[in-house]
Amino acid sequence: MAKAMVWIKQNVLMKKRSINMKICITSQGDNLDAQVDPRFGRCQYFILVDSESLEFEAVVNPNMDAMGGAGIQSGQLIADKNIKVVLTGNVGPNAFQTLQSAGVDVITGVTGTVKESVEKYKSSELKPTEKPSVDKKFGV
Repeated sequence: MAKAMVWIKQNVLMKKRSINMKICITSQGDNLDAQVDPRFGRCQYFILVDSESLEFEAVVNPNMDAMGGAGIQSGQLIADKNIKVVLTGNVGPNAFQTLQSAGVDVITGVTGTVKESVEKYKSSELKPTEKPSVDKKFGV
């Protein structure tokens, strides 16, 4: 009986954790009060946020100054972090395709602070986009 209770508690904890979603917001700074960066592939930072607790990690974008392929490389970086949603100002076709292939929803047209953007997402004010918002080489 005791083993069954431990198993149930572990499963309940796992389910609670799975409700929290990791969201990526492109940012001009390394905190929740920073402004959303209008670029995806060449943004300054990726802020990875737990949608419920607002715990976050700021990741410097290693592709910010890439000669080419910044969108694809940034998309792969985010997909590898098990992110479910990206909030950004704009996304080009290569990044969009990379993220979509990895099962990541992309929301464009996002402005304001990182924290405001997460709150808008949580209140269902923001909806996934169905296509890239800019052409190739937008952020160069």
